[in-house]
Amino acid sequence: EKNFELAEKLIGKTYKESSQQAMRKREGLVTSLLSEQKMPEKGWDELSIRQVLDDFALMDSNTFFHGVGVGEREGRIYGGANGLVSQRYFGMAHGIGRSGDIAALQPKAAGSSLLSKLVQQMSRHLIATLGIKTTKGALVLPLATGMAIMMTFLTLRAKKPAAKYVIWPRIDQKTCLKSMISAGLTPLIVENKLEGDQVRTDLPKIRELIDEKGSENILCIFSTTSTFAPRVPDRVVDIAMIAEENDIFHVINNAYGLQQPKCVNLVQEATLKGRVDCFIQSTDKNFMVPVGGSIIASSHPELLKEISLNYPGRASASPVIDLFIQYLSFGLSGYKNLLEERKEMFSYFHTAISGLANEFGERILSTPMNQISIGMTLDNFAENPTLVGSMLFRHCCSGVRYDSKTPHNVT
Repeated sequence: EKNFELAEKLIGKTYKESSQQAMRKREGLVTSLLSEQKMPEKGWDELSIRQVLDDFALMDSNTFFHGVGVGEREGRIYGGANGLVSQRYFGMAHGIGRSGDIAALQPKAAGSSLLSKLVQQMSRHLIATLGIKTTKGALVLPLATGMAIMMTFLTLRAKKPAAKYVIWPRIDQKTCLKSMISAGLTPLIVENKLEGDQVRTDLPKIRELIDEKGSENILCIFSTTSTFAPRVPDRVVDIAMIAEENDIFHVINNAYGLQQPKCVNLVQEATLKGRVDCFIQSTDKNFMVPVGGSIIASSHPELLKEISLNYPGRASASPVIDLFIQYLSFGLSGYKNLLEERKEMFSYFHTAISGLANEFGERILSTPMNQISIGMTLDNFAENPTLVGSMLFRHCCSGVRYDSKTPHNVT
């Protein structure tokens, strides 16, 4: 107020009042954010986002005018405030968490800590709003999905140290396999069953493995919602009920499931009808940010606390800052519009590629349970089936995957 009074002497009352009103409107955005702790209904403009990030940075000790840092962890950035590295992080150099808890407040970084706490709350609220209403907590980690899964396994293992097995309906992705092995666990791989064109979970085999190994020796069942056609989401609701019946942990790999209503509904139903200890999703796949972050969500906040306590040391704030910026940029209405657009584009793409398949005497696989990816036969390319993939790659079309009918290495 004092500054505006002084400014009025230079620019006059009218200009002072109009500019003061504009600044108060931006301050109101921050007030709403801090009080509601959720994604705003409407996305913010870039200037407002930069301003709140700059304000948070000024709360960290490495930006204090009067600060004299003599320790080894003072948030020093070579190049100073004008350097590219400092600009990339908006001056927030301390990261998030403390050595004993990734979610703990950091004394030297009040602004970074505030940002981290907001992102946790905004993530929890968004996941619940999208349809998984049983979500009681969300832990945003500066780790890609596979590492977050491993952290979860390590935490669960400490709660049930005698158990060494993980029942895992097969999905051909090395990340999932490595997350179990790196946690010192032994995967019990369940081969799936072909039902029409769809590759689905073999529930009797899961029950058979529990009887064979004993529930006390099985740490958890590791299911998946987001898959590549012709694989479809696991029968996570049935798996959740099996896990509850046998007192076995249940972890869901929901890597890019938040953007797909069918995956969201499956997780919600599973939490209501059975046991789901947590479900894990990628930030880059669901929110279009650089790779490096994940969200562990759960209806059991105490489990998330245990995972955060297991994280060794502090961590980079980069993935958290990225997510914060994106949440404010989207706004809830903007994000929902993107989800609706994705749904429409999937339908359009399915129709278009069906016509292409017919043109070459092929067909689209019938996988209605999978609303993320599409499979097409290549029967007429049997002599050189990899030709299609190589030609698409040469023409800069990425994201296409070829599956052979004969055994082969999967990357």
